[in-house]
Amino acid sequence: MKFSQIVFLMAGLFGVASNAVAEKAIFAGGCFWCMESDFEKLKDKGVIDVVSGFTGGTLKNPTYNGDHTGHYEAIEVTYDPAKISYQQLLDYYWVQVDPFDDKGQFCDKGHSYLSAIFVANENERKLAEQSRQKVVAQFPGKKVVTPILDATVFYPIKGDESYHQDFYKHSSVRYKFYRFNCGRDRRLQEIWGDKATH
Repeated sequence: MKFSQIVFLMAGLFGVASNAVAEKAIFAGGCFWCMESDFEKLKDKGVIDVVSGFTGGTLKNPTYNGDHTGHYEAIEVTYDPAKISYQQLLDYYWVQVDPFDDKGQFCDKGHSYLSAIFVANENERKLAEQSRQKVVAQFPGKKVVTPILDATVFYPIKGDESYHQDFYKHSSVRYKFYRFNCGRDRRLQEIWGDKATH
């Protein structure tokens, strides 16, 4: 079993156990509130869970209000590959980000807000690189800066900072105000047109 898999044993109606395998994918696309909200829209299509956190850096146990130097704000997507493929997640990812911004994403600037796809194995790398090339081909006059990086430890937001998980649900007014003011959806519409989802 790959590191990125989780095996669940579920008792059937008559006590018969069945195996269900879930995969995990890690994406960075600026504010993890927004990325979590956008990917949770796929829950009826095979996404099981979306968790906000940090990854990509060497600092252990990064925190939001403390030190997260070198890390990206990111999400960990747990999904059922029998219902939604990694390729479909990649296709969905690209239309959630501005792949040309080398300073951050939308109104948020700085290393932690940069976009990136984190891959756990060679198959994911191959698919991610192919998806990136499609975006490069679609925008020949622009430079796509979103990198494909090796997955490292993902640190979920937890403890006193757990309020960042599902922020768009329990602080919906503040979230909507932030998202509108940040210009995220306007910029996505400008880049991707009808493919943009929000």
